[in-house]
Amino acid sequence: MPAHILVIDDEPDIRELLSDILSDEGYAVGTAANAAAGRSQREAQTWDLVLLDIWMPDTDGLTLLREWKEGGRLDVPVVMMSGHGTIETAVEATRLGAYDFIEKPISLAKLLITIERAIEAQRLRSDNQALRLALSPAAAPLGDSTAMRTLRSQLERLAQHDAPVLLRGEAGTGKETLARWMHQLGPRCDQPFVTVAAGAIAEERAAATLFGEESEQGVVAGLLEHAESGTLYLDEVAELSAELQLRLSSVLERREILRVGARQPIPLRARIIAASAKDLDEEVASGRLREALFYQLNVLPVSVPALRERPDDLPLQAQSLLENFAQRDRLPLRQLSLGAQTRLKAHLWPGNLRELRGLMQRLLVLGGETEIGALELDHALSGTRTSPVNPVAGSGLQIDLNQPLREARDQFERTYLLHWLDESEGSVGKLAKAAGMERTHLYRKLRDLGIDLRGARDN
Repeated sequence: MPAHILVIDDEPDIRELLSDILSDEGYAVGTAANAAAGRSQREAQTWDLVLLDIWMPDTDGLTLLREWKEGGRLDVPVVMMSGHGTIETAVEATRLGAYDFIEKPISLAKLLITIERAIEAQRLRSDNQALRLALSPAAAPLGDSTAMRTLRSQLERLAQHDAPVLLRGEAGTGKETLARWMHQLGPRCDQPFVTVAAGAIAEERAAATLFGEESEQGVVAGLLEHAESGTLYLDEVAELSAELQLRLSSVLERREILRVGARQPIPLRARIIAASAKDLDEEVASGRLREALFYQLNVLPVSVPALRERPDDLPLQAQSLLENFAQRDRLPLRQLSLGAQTRLKAHLWPGNLRELRGLMQRLLVLGGETEIGALELDHALSGTRTSPVNPVAGSGLQIDLNQPLREARDQFERTYLLHWLDESEGSVGKLAKAAGMERTHLYRKLRDLGIDLRGARDN
């Protein structure tokens, strides 16, 4: 496939000559007679290189180059041309991001070498970016539960399509990570992934931030433009104002972006993945979310399960986090005992993966023995403080002696049973034997003490 070169020059003879020469060399060439036409051509398709004249009657080449740089559109090499160039002009063009500067009358040999080197340098940058993505890919969702196998299969299928996806799930379930994984799997993987956190956008600049802006000072690209032909991840769209929701709905309907202050729209090329932890049906019913926008985003709905809904995935998820943090922070790796794994499954995880991530990092940083036991994990989960407690002589147990007898007894029994749960490697039968209790009484005692044994083995 030939490289596409855009020639912007106000002299017809120069445009025609360059077009003929470059076409003979195998390039696909487009031309523009002024800056306005050059802007339109840049928006109309993707170019591999731009040849830009400096002195033009309406808007000069340096001003146009500055617009592209400030608007985040300097994503292709630009070679400046001038018959009246000075050292200062060349320096300014380079400072603004031009790849090179060529004087007129143009040397054909130098022009072709410059173009070849510029396109090759851009290709190498793209290859390096793709290599970085390959070496540090977004992690696939972990877990062998039915819920996670179903989710992975669903996301793999949807990644190949361009229709909007709406990820719905509780806060902390990793929706942005899932969106990045989808982006990586799909045909847009070599394009940008841009995140829009609706609640974090300053209200007074929200429209310009999202859709871009045109003024006498130039063009500033919005986040929708920065996504280019990649993926735009839109988090908590219901937090956008009613005006922005209406405008976004219009963009999705027409597949065109109209910058603030602009007259001509530009195409929307990005794929949209939206996400929310809110009850969007309630948001629509209350009027906080525009109904049309909800339907536009909810084309391919995906439900992301909470961590408590897939307890069997917890040991694998937790151990993976321990390994990642140990490698990243250069900390000694620790392992979860079977009793600790059982205790993990018993927790309800209101913060989901975000809570689990913080817990595993805390257990590594605070250190201790190589193995993380159920008692240590229970203390970390409950936020138990060690300062007001005293050791029971000869036992190594930590009991708060300043509390009433009943609470002290409960604390001792909980500590005792969690200790033997660790020693019993998560086996309820071994725990009952060690504690000298009938299983019926043991289960009742564990329930009274708030120790849930979901996922523990009976034998």
